[in-house]
Amino acid sequence: MKEPQIINFRKIGKPTEGYISVAELQQQIPFELKRVFWTYFTPEEVVRGRHAHYETEMVLIAVAGRIVVNTEMPDGSMNVFVLDKPDMGVYMPKLCWHTMQYSHNAVQLVLASSLYNEADYVRSYRDFKELSK
Repeated sequence: MKEPQIINFRKIGKPTEGYISVAELQQQIPFELKRVFWTYFTPEEVVRGRHAHYETEMVLIAVAGRIVVNTEMPDGSMNVFVLDKPDMGVYMPKLCWHTMQYSHNAVQLVLASSLYNEADYVRSYRDFKELSK
């Protein structure tokens, strides 16, 4: 996968019992998992993200609430993804500039291909735009 795209996870169960969804490496998750983190209690007016990664790939999942994810690739292609079901996520390849805006009750789960490394972040939009040249 080289472009941001929705990943649908299998939803197992029924309304009277509840559901489970599973993310398996090399099935729905196209990379080796090195880090898992989650964000929560983000005020609705706050826009998070505003960066890209040189090497890290991620899958974002809204396990609760709604998250609007805007993406831009170095070639200028842009997408908007609305995550509002816990059985779907969005794959984010490396060099994908992204922002996220959350509903008041959103909990975001992130599956990442690398450990935290500040040097992996492209934090300047100007630097990100330079990558396309």
